[in-house]
Amino acid sequence: MSGLSRNVTLPKWFAVVTSGLILAGCASDRYFMVEKKDIDQLDQSVSEQSERITSLENEALTQFGSMAMMNQANTETILEAISEQAEQLSCPPVPEKPACTVTPKNNQAANQGRTDRLKGKVVVGELENFYLADPGIVHVARIDSGAETSSLDARNITRFERDGNNWVRFDVPLPDSDDFVTLEREVSRRVKIIQSSTDDVDRRVVVELQFMIGNHHQKAEFTLTNREHLSHVVLVGRNILRDVMLIDVGKEYATELPSPLPHQDDSE
Repeated sequence: MSGLSRNVTLPKWFAVVTSGLILAGCASDRYFMVEKKDIDQLDQSVSEQSERITSLENEALTQFGSMAMMNQANTETILEAISEQAEQLSCPPVPEKPACTVTPKNNQAANQGRTDRLKGKVVVGELENFYLADPGIVHVARIDSGAETSSLDARNITRFERDGNNWVRFDVPLPDSDDFVTLEREVSRRVKIIQSSTDDVDRRVVVELQFMIGNHHQKAEFTLTNREHLSHVVLVGRNILRDVMLIDVGKEYATELPSPLPHQDDSE
């Protein structure tokens, strides 16, 4: 068979495969229309932009850190200045009040008196020194819770009128003396006293008097009556004791008057 030409017949599938490859090559050229150098430039641009963004972020972080440090430094400076000012400021010393001294007569030490109190009430004994502010005399008073109204020994009681008001003039005995001092007071009211022994009605005049027991001073009503036959010039009754004093029946002279005694008039 040498020297003879022989016809070769290719299978049909070979032709089909070959045609497909040719068509695929033509189609792939349609999707690679962008040149490679353009893609490289785009990649480089994206990379540069990313680096720029990273650089800006670093710069922003650096500036923020610097500002934070500056703010902290400024805050510390302000706080130090405030602390220094606070240390420099100080309250002025409170001025001392001048001592109020009273020079008693005859250079004797002043005694403010003594008055014990229980729940705000003056504790008194059955007998107490009683200071009648005007005319400034001291008598021993009997404390009697059985008497409704307090009374004072008064002699030569004379009623009269002054400026349209009822007044009374009376004499009060001086302590340890046969002498009397004359007082004048406006009449507060009149009371009827029934004597238990005779059932007689005694009409008495009531006046207001300023007095002291211990260092407690008060103005109260007293009936004026002759107490010559009684043991004490002054009787302190319930109108004074009520809500003000408590009686300790086991004591006498539970209070002490101030020394020297204050000079007060009845108008105080």
